[in-house]
Amino acid sequence: MEIPDTITIMPELPLDSSFMNGSSFCVTLKPGGLTDKIVNQSPVQYLVAVRDASVAWVDFTTKELQHEIEVIGPAMGFQRVDYQKLFSGFYSSYEDYDDELGIMLPAVAMTDEDIMIRPIVILIRGNTIVTVHNEDINRLLRFSRYAQPFLKKLKADNTPDSITLVLERIIDENNDRNFEFLRGIEAHGDSISKALIEEKMGRQQIARDIYNMKHILIDYLNVLWATKDVTESLRYGDSDLITDDEHLLGRIGILSNNIDRHIELSEQMSTVLASGLEVMQSIYNNQLQSLNNRFALVTAYLTVLGTAFLVPNTIATIAGSGVMGGTMGEQWWYVPLLALSTIVATLASFLWVLHVWKRRKEDF
Repeated sequence: MEIPDTITIMPELPLDSSFMNGSSFCVTLKPGGLTDKIVNQSPVQYLVAVRDASVAWVDFTTKELQHEIEVIGPAMGFQRVDYQKLFSGFYSSYEDYDDELGIMLPAVAMTDEDIMIRPIVILIRGNTIVTVHNEDINRLLRFSRYAQPFLKKLKADNTPDSITLVLERIIDENNDRNFEFLRGIEAHGDSISKALIEEKMGRQQIARDIYNMKHILIDYLNVLWATKDVTESLRYGDSDLITDDEHLLGRIGILSNNIDRHIELSEQMSTVLASGLEVMQSIYNNQLQSLNNRFALVTAYLTVLGTAFLVPNTIATIAGSGVMGGTMGEQWWYVPLLALSTIVATLASFLWVLHVWKRRKEDF
């Protein structure tokens, strides 16, 4: 007969003000297979609940993680974990103290223009896993809803295996939510690619968008690499609190392989964005070349016009200098001479410019 799940609300006790800023819950698996869940209680009450449990998961939601973890950790019985050292890692940390284990994982949250990276702290001691995170990170909410059925499937008499399975599920939930943001990055990259073919779109704005996307991808890749470091440490770190079962460690290896695939996808996206920058540079160069060609064409027209009027202007200057007693302009052939010289000079200038343009095209 299946043992029913029970949700126990422990007697109300005064809560320390340090824990009034967020919510919390505790899910336990008893030796007989019974699962209990208590919510929004003090660490003292949670310690009483986990004392006779085979496996327990306690989750705290805080407003100021780095400040409150130093109160929550000792209150839950963690005396050896150096929290300052735990937060000093680059997005992630793995600190093994034999009978206590401290882990920090990065969690990604995306805005319209950037991504935010928030830490999730996981503390393991004996039969208890404690997770602490900021209130804007809700990725463990789905797992918390099904935590009791999940714990019921575990072997109550094998604590290291059960702890490893719960930890693997927590990491997997965090990874799945982190992976979802790659779709958003891809969609944003596709919109940038579409903007490249819009003639009215400002090239400077597109270049700025591509740079921002590259910056987001770099941060996202750092998150993936940091998470992979933690999974590799769990897989090969030989912690006393983690199972030695090769099959269960292989499940952590699967997490690492999934991270590898998303790293490859992110690097491909980075390559696509780099190609976009090259396209932008090509478009800019083509625009400059087109502008130079227009200036060259204008220069050619001015050259033809200037040369065309140079010859008649010279003749008129000579006529005004007193040659032929100042009567040159009164001769019947003066006006036809100006007209003929203008036509010949214009034709000669045009043929010369045309010859130069043909030579230029042959060179290119």
